[in-house]
Amino acid sequence: MSRSDRVLISTVGELSVLADPDRPSGRLLRQDDMDASYVDLADSSHLEFDYLRWMRLVLRAAGARRVIHLGGGACTLARALLADDPGSRQRVYELDARVLELARAHMGLRRQPGLRVQVGDGRGALDGLADASGDAIVIDAFTGARVPRHLVTVEALRDCARVAALTLVNVVDTAGLADARAIAAGLAEAYPAVAALAGPKRRGNIVLFAAASMPDLAGIESRAAGDRSPARLVRGGELAGAGAWRDR
Repeated sequence: MSRSDRVLISTVGELSVLADPDRPSGRLLRQDDMDASYVDLADSSHLEFDYLRWMRLVLRAAGARRVIHLGGGACTLARALLADDPGSRQRVYELDARVLELARAHMGLRRQPGLRVQVGDGRGALDGLADASGDAIVIDAFTGARVPRHLVTVEALRDCARVAALTLVNVVDTAGLADARAIAAGLAEAYPAVAALAGPKRRGNIVLFAAASMPDLAGIESRAAGDRSPARLVRGGELAGAGAWRDR
């Protein structure tokens, strides 16, 4: 939606909620100058952001029903997955309590069966999760425009592999893919197989995913190519060339 047409609904510090003039039920959460979350109050299954639709493709292909979200924003993806599969279980850890307060006040976040939302840091949450207690982990957290490094070190990603057979990471990167390559290297130390979905120019949002047993890549590739913002499948080897991040 055009920035000039956005209607401010509420603001708390650097966070703001705006109405979408092109979709009366659309609500956008912004943090400083970044779009952080978008929800459709009338349709929980609607995913406005391209990378969230790409993530949903991977999660569907893997048949993931117990999903742990490290970073949640307005819980858009968790709510969409529940709308598609009411019997699924979505657990969200969001560090910023103000985000959840705004989401509850203005973005339709409500208590509902299958959705558990907690305030807390994702790395700390991982420590308390039992082995194989999830089907998938989604890391969608940012400090500025970068994934917090402590969530994507080798040690953290090995902890993800202990908890779930599939981990997805949303990365906002530039043409050099420095962060994406480093995170992919960490995923490769935690899981046997790594791939990614990226836009045509391979900049902006890149969805990295790694699995103990990779879901149907041909199906993911076909469906991603047919998305309204097409993505291409990037094989793990194309992301080589960087050292993984470590806790020390």
